[in-house]
Amino acid sequence: MMKRIYFILIILTCSVTVFGQNERKFVRNGNKLFMEAVRDTMKVDTVKYSNAETEYRKALEKRPEDLKWNYNLADALYKQQKFEDAEGKFSELAEKMEEPDERARVNHNLGNTQLMQEKLDESIESYKKALRENPDDLETKYNLAYAQMLKKKKEQQQQQNKDQNQDQNKDNKDQNKDQNQDKNDQNKDNQDQNKDQQDQNKDQNKQDQNQNQNKDQNKDQQQQQQPQQNKISKQDAEQLLQALQNDERDIQDKVKKAKAAKAKRTRSEKEW
Repeated sequence: MMKRIYFILIILTCSVTVFGQNERKFVRNGNKLFMEAVRDTMKVDTVKYSNAETEYRKALEKRPEDLKWNYNLADALYKQQKFEDAEGKFSELAEKMEEPDERARVNHNLGNTQLMQEKLDESIESYKKALRENPDDLETKYNLAYAQMLKKKKEQQQQQNKDQNQDQNKDNKDQNKDQNQDKNDQNKDNQDQNKDQQDQNKDQNKQDQNQNQNKDQNKDQQQQQQPQQNKISKQDAEQLLQALQNDERDIQDKVKKAKAAKAKRTRSEKEW
């Protein structure tokens, strides 16, 4: 693409005719430097293009309204990649050129300058203006198609980026929603666990209280029962004493009976 653009510029530059009297030497010097730089295909000799610009400006100090010298100056600016300055100069010339083929060339180069700045809409419009003046210019048709292709590709890329951003935003939104839901669920679980723990503590406290209460009651009962076990009423004591006396009599009776029976057996044995 760019080789084709440069090729167009070379042709246009070679067609420049030098005007003026005293100023011609500046223009000749400028054209010489410009062509030397163009012939150097190994690199872009910005120094010679810059020196050519200086020569053209010296000539224009004498004749600032000369359209073709201004055209040469615009070309030198373009070769130095001073695209903004070159665009301004070509725009001025596009309004001033009188012949259709001149307006076509200026608009063609204006389109190239805008294309290099990625001003696709502006470059497309400039190429269309050039084709209105010269509909058969194949180079301008090619550059117009190229600019339109870049614009379409750029729009597709912008749409793709927009879709990706929308998808990314949706994914982020869904992810945030899920994270918030997980967080809420976690908080609810924590609350439930805390409530269960509180209930468990409450039950344990209640159980401890019951155990303590039972323990205290048992202790009270033991303290109440102990004096009762050690205390014997007078009646019980008399009954107990009577029982002991009865037992003693029974034992004595049994002893007496045993002795009598023994004595009886002794006598019987002796009598036999």
